[in-house]
Amino acid sequence: MDFNMKKLASDAGIFFTRAVQFTEEKFGQAEKTELDAHFENLLARADSTKNWTEKILRQTEVLLQPNPSARVEEFLYEKLDRKVPSRVTNGELLAQYMAEAASELGPTTPYGKTLIKVAEAEKRLGAAERDFIHTASINFLTPLRNFLEGDWKTISKERRVLQNRRLDLDASKARLKKAKAAEAKATCEGDTVPDFQETRPRNYILSASASATLDDTSCPPSWSEWEKYPGGWRLPCFFLLPLNPSVTQARGCLSLLKNRKLWNDEVDKAEQELRVAQTEFDRQAEVTRLLLEGISSTHVNHLRCLHEFVESQTTYYAQCYRHMLDLQKQLGRFPGTFIGTTEPASPPLSSTSPTTTAATMPVMPSVAGLAPPGEAALCLEEVAPPASGTRKARVLYDYEAADSSELALLADELITVYSLPGMDPDWLIGERGNKKGKVPVTYLELLS
Repeated sequence: MDFNMKKLASDAGIFFTRAVQFTEEKFGQAEKTELDAHFENLLARADSTKNWTEKILRQTEVLLQPNPSARVEEFLYEKLDRKVPSRVTNGELLAQYMAEAASELGPTTPYGKTLIKVAEAEKRLGAAERDFIHTASINFLTPLRNFLEGDWKTISKERRVLQNRRLDLDASKARLKKAKAAEAKATCEGDTVPDFQETRPRNYILSASASATLDDTSCPPSWSEWEKYPGGWRLPCFFLLPLNPSVTQARGCLSLLKNRKLWNDEVDKAEQELRVAQTEFDRQAEVTRLLLEGISSTHVNHLRCLHEFVESQTTYYAQCYRHMLDLQKQLGRFPGTFIGTTEPASPPLSSTSPTTTAATMPVMPSVAGLAPPGEAALCLEEVAPPASGTRKARVLYDYEAADSSELALLADELITVYSLPGMDPDWLIGERGNKKGKVPVTYLELLS
């Protein structure tokens, strides 16, 4: 394992420096490079898209699979990249129990026959639910997961890089500011030459340094040139000379020129680092901007997936309605089938409001409207429309007549309907040309 200690220490130092700088920005103790308003709006929209996508994804998973244990199991199988085993739906499990109960209690009894019919319907409902879950998972959940696990991770990574580039840029700006301030201070102090006679209490310098005059590489006497005296160490007398002011001024000027050159170099270096940091920041900002603008195409893709989800859900509920309507018709034909008390007859259509009545969602017509064998059947040939109370109706869904007393319907066609005294309120008499028969109210939109 190649463990680079120097690189680790360097990365740790950079991380600590950025953390300190970020904290100072939060407390307003350091300058911060602000992004433009359009860029900030793109960031806010991306964050909102991510948050709401997560919520919609989780709630859709709850809708498709209410069992939390089953959801955890499916999640583990996906992470392990293994196929999720087929699971029996609740409707199919109920159908299995009903079929077993009918077999044990007697399939020829009225209760047993009804159990068998309901079991068949529940089995079809379970199959429809399985198809709906499969379709919704592919067309809706998978694109949402792909966005969160793919596009959003890429955006988050580039945003972190942009944040680091911004911190580096601000650090370069602060470094340049300090270098210029130090350079200005050094320039101001260089207007007058320092007077070393005032700062040095004794008017002597080392002869070795004085002999060099402007030689900056001169060194003080070696330890062998010092002599010990009772109070410490001192130089012999021949090393001490009277102080020469011109020499002192020359050495001070040389030191100031050297310091000024150092600060000029520091300013040039800081300006070069700032240019590099600004270039990297601008490049990373453009990359991040392009990714954030791609959120619009993500919205378009999610919109298409949402339409597909609604279509699959509509198909699922329409299948459920057809299965249950067929089951109701089959149960109504069974001799001895229990029929609840019928609701009182509705008032004539002429007394209803003239406004248009629209059926937004079909409701199951009452079983009482289906006359079981043995009861007096309605003789449609003898039925005459009332003098008043007939209305036009538009058919909302296709309807297949269960027997000769009913009228088959096609979606979007117009028929004439009316009610007769004593009829089930969920049914009307419909006429189309020379044909007439009972039609369910929930399949019609009554027109004024």
